[in-house]
Amino acid sequence: MIDKQAREARRREQRAGVEALEASGALDELYSMIDAGQVRLDGKDGLIQQLIKAGLERGLQAELTGHLGYEKGDPEAGLFPNSRNGSSAKTVATSVGDVELAIPRDRDGSFTPLLVPKGSRRVGGLDDMIISLYAGGMTVRDIEHHLVSTIGTEVSRETISKITDEVLDEVLAWQQRPLESFYPVIYLDALIVKVRDGAHVRNKAAHLAVGVDMDGIKHVLGIWIQASEGARFWAGVCAHLANRGIQDVLIVCCDGLTGFPEAIEATWPESTVQTCVVHLIRSAMRFVNYKSRKAIAAALRPIYQAADEDAALAALAEFAASELGQANPNTVRVFQDAWDRFTPFLAFPPMLRRVIYTTNSIESLNFQLRKIIKNRGHFPSDEAAVKLLWLAICNIEDKRARDRLKERGRPRGAKRNAEGRLVEGQITTNWKQALAQLALAYPDRIQPYL
Repeated sequence: MIDKQAREARRREQRAGVEALEASGALDELYSMIDAGQVRLDGKDGLIQQLIKAGLERGLQAELTGHLGYEKGDPEAGLFPNSRNGSSAKTVATSVGDVELAIPRDRDGSFTPLLVPKGSRRVGGLDDMIISLYAGGMTVRDIEHHLVSTIGTEVSRETISKITDEVLDEVLAWQQRPLESFYPVIYLDALIVKVRDGAHVRNKAAHLAVGVDMDGIKHVLGIWIQASEGARFWAGVCAHLANRGIQDVLIVCCDGLTGFPEAIEATWPESTVQTCVVHLIRSAMRFVNYKSRKAIAAALRPIYQAADEDAALAALAEFAASELGQANPNTVRVFQDAWDRFTPFLAFPPMLRRVIYTTNSIESLNFQLRKIIKNRGHFPSDEAAVKLLWLAICNIEDKRARDRLKERGRPRGAKRNAEGRLVEGQITTNWKQALAQLALAYPDRIQPYL
């Protein structure tokens, strides 16, 4: 309701402005020329482009006047040490197409315009448009074609690459930013991206870490690219996080990769390493035929929903002795091999179990990122992959924030379509209760940070 009222208010204000111009007669001649077909509103050399050209050139002339100290045509211009010296032509790309500008010059060459800086070939938010398109998953080639076909602006692939590369400094600063000394929970997982390596395109693992701080707020801690998802590289990731300030982590949730727990404990020896239950079930079902999947999934539920480890062990033994268990020995073996890393969460109450039993936070993020990168083919380098993944995360969160802003102020109970935060800045559900249970389980380690 409030959104509708705000839109109506904006429409009234815009209409009032137009009506004021119409009442003054300022638009009469323009309307006549439009009706006669002498003026086009959009497209190349249309009215919008001409207004941008006139506005920029007027602003440049005003800048030169301020620089010289006198108005154009001033009879006392000869008393000033510097003077106007014609203009030079320059084509700039804008969000509505290319515009030809006459850039004014001065006699001694000391004039440096701010409105259209020297060397700049783009104005009017075109850079932001290109970065937004890139973050949405479009390739450099796609962006080049899109700009030509929609707004008639020709921007070379090299220029587009340079524009997107300008965010690399921001990515590096984000990747190296200091972190808090203590995170109750950290999730670690990876997704596969295709990256050119010399003459070949290889599958590489993009490693992601998400931390939950003391306020229950989730943060993407970093993105790292490696040829494969290995325990040795994860050990390097943990060491990198420690070097940025993380001194202690209570619980690290990860998949069942061999050597993963040892890699984590090499950096944070007191941490509890929890194998992601969703990954474990996925591995256990890998060789199960389609007809038996539902039945086995139901039979496994008592194991990971057991009240404690003894009850879970009894449920596993019961499943192993059943007809389904005997027909699927691999399913039993997967749970047995992962038992020591699967059972830690069973020692906690239900509220805390929901926080630590799975890496679904990263899984949800990876699902959205895969939708963006699936049409790209491959990345030219590891840096390009990290850059896009970072931009994509920012773009997704910004879009969701805009959608939520549109629905702000709706009455309580009204239907809302905007999605919450994906990961960055998301508040963990029922965090206060989970934190209270963590404080009971780890009183000495968590108390200094409360």
